[in-house]
Amino acid sequence: MSLSSLFRLLGFALVSAVLPATASADTTLLNVSYDVAREFYKDYNLIFIKHWKEKTGETLIVNQSHGGSSKQARAVLDGLEADVVTMNQANDVDILAERGKLIPSDWAKRLPNNSAPYTSTMVFLVRKGNPKGIKDWDDLVKPGVSVIIPNPKITGNGRYSYLAAWGYATKKSGNEAKTREFVAKLFGNVPVFDGGGRAATTTFAQRNIGDVLVTFENEVQLIQKEFSTEQIEAVYPSMSILAEAPATVIDKVVDKRGTRKQAQAYLEYLFSDEGQELAAKHHYRPRNEKILKRYAATFKPIPMFTVDEMFGGWQKAQKVHFNDGGIFDQVFTKK
Repeated sequence: MSLSSLFRLLGFALVSAVLPATASADTTLLNVSYDVAREFYKDYNLIFIKHWKEKTGETLIVNQSHGGSSKQARAVLDGLEADVVTMNQANDVDILAERGKLIPSDWAKRLPNNSAPYTSTMVFLVRKGNPKGIKDWDDLVKPGVSVIIPNPKITGNGRYSYLAAWGYATKKSGNEAKTREFVAKLFGNVPVFDGGGRAATTTFAQRNIGDVLVTFENEVQLIQKEFSTEQIEAVYPSMSILAEAPATVIDKVVDKRGTRKQAQAYLEYLFSDEGQELAAKHHYRPRNEKILKRYAATFKPIPMFTVDEMFGGWQKAQKVHFNDGGIFDQVFTKK
C-alpha cells in the first residue's frame, strides 16, 4: 500500500462521513480543515450533498479531518489525500504550493475574496462575572492573569492571537521594543500551549485552567452554547485582527482521483446564499453583505486590522515571527 493510500485510509478512520443512511456513494471527497470548523462543515456537507444530488443526481460522501491548522497542512504534505483544504490562514495553504507543489502559487485568485468565503476575529472568553476585570489586551499582560492560547508555532488560532496582540501593541506604542516586551509578558502568562483551538477550549472550559481564553469569535458562541452563559462570558477588545479562512482544491489529488468537478463545486457553494447563511448561523462573518447585515445583532462591530496591513502578508509574518528562531521563539525563550 502506498503512503498516500495509507494516509487516506487512516483519514477515513479518523474523520466523520456525511451521507444519507439509505444512499450509496458515487464519489467521496475529503475536506482537511482546521480544529474549530468541524461543526460548520458537518452541517455544510449535508446541504451541499443535497444540492449536488438535486443538481446532478450524483450521491457524495464528504469526509472531514480536523486538527491544528499547521498540523493539517503537514499531513497533506506528507500524503493525506485531501480533495480540498479549508484552513484558517493563507500561510497553511501557501505551503502546499511552495513545498508540495500540490496547487498553483496563485491559488487565492481562483475564488472570490482571496478564496476566503467567511471571516472571524479574535475575542476573549472569561469566567462569569469577569473576576479579573479583563477588558482589553493590556489586561492580559498583568501579573496573576492566566491566559489560554494554543501554540502559535502549529495553530492558526495561536498565530492570530499572537498577531492580534502584536498589532494592538504596535498601534498603541509605535515602538517595536515595547511591542516585544508586551508580547513577551502576555505569553509569559500562558501556562500551557495546546496543539489546537479545540484543545485550548477544553483546557479553559472543562479543565478550568486560565482566567481568559483568546479564541475565534465563532468558537466563543459554541462554547457558550455548550457550557451556558452562567459559567462564561465574552469580552470584545478595543481592536482585533481580521481572520480570513481560505479554501482551495488540491489539484494534484483531484486530478489523480477524478474529483475536480465535485471539489470545485463544493468550494464554490460556500459563496452561495445558502452557504453564506449557514456560515452566519455558525457565527462566521459571511462575505455576502446583505446576509451580514441580517445578522448584525450577532456580530458586534469591532475595529480590525489585517495581516497584510500590519505584517506585510502571511508569508512575511511566518518568516519574521513563527519560523524557527523568529520573534516568537525569541520572546518565548526570554519569558
